[in-house]
Amino acid sequence: MVETLFRQWFIEEAQENWKEKSLSSIANFLNGLACQKYPPENDLEKLPVLKIKELSNGISESSDWATSNVKPEYIAEAGDVIFAWSASLMVKVWDGERCILNQHLFKLTSDEFPKWFYLMWCKHHLAEFISISSSHATTMGHIKRGDLDAAMVLVPSSEEIEAMSEKMNPILDKKIAISKQIRTLEKLRDTLLPKLMSGEVRVAL
Repeated sequence: MVETLFRQWFIEEAQENWKEKSLSSIANFLNGLACQKYPPENDLEKLPVLKIKELSNGISESSDWATSNVKPEYIAEAGDVIFAWSASLMVKVWDGERCILNQHLFKLTSDEFPKWFYLMWCKHHLAEFISISSSHATTMGHIKRGDLDAAMVLVPSSEEIEAMSEKMNPILDKKIAISKQIRTLEKLRDTLLPKLMSGEVRVAL
């Protein structure tokens, strides 16, 4: 529904009086840390590291850990928009646990525009970014800040964005809530299934 509304507003029914801006100007693209330089100091003050693998599959036993004593902006929370700009390019709303943002990932924030706005514009340009990444001769394709500068977005008036947000925000909030529930159920399944298979836990019929 979010994608359908976005396409209707900004592709099919775009207004000529809307301003054009670069993608890089509508959000802050914070690159993550080289987390190997921030090992855990103890077992209490540590968090799992969010890498591209975790962005796709969630935090697991094989995930790395880093100290939680980093600047707050480098901590990713459920609901944050995360953009993998290297290797497997993707844009997702993080639905996992609290973790440390690793390099090759952007965390997107904005004081001016709502989350759905910069999320959907990143998704809109994603195919273009993947094409740019795959054209690089390096072993690990990526995009650069200049590619974010060159990607253009349409910006309606603040009143129009506010009206759009009244439709978009509830849908996006529901999607985030459902994704969190799915992660919780997956963890429960992964914990209980081996115990059920081994007979350690039995189900009363």
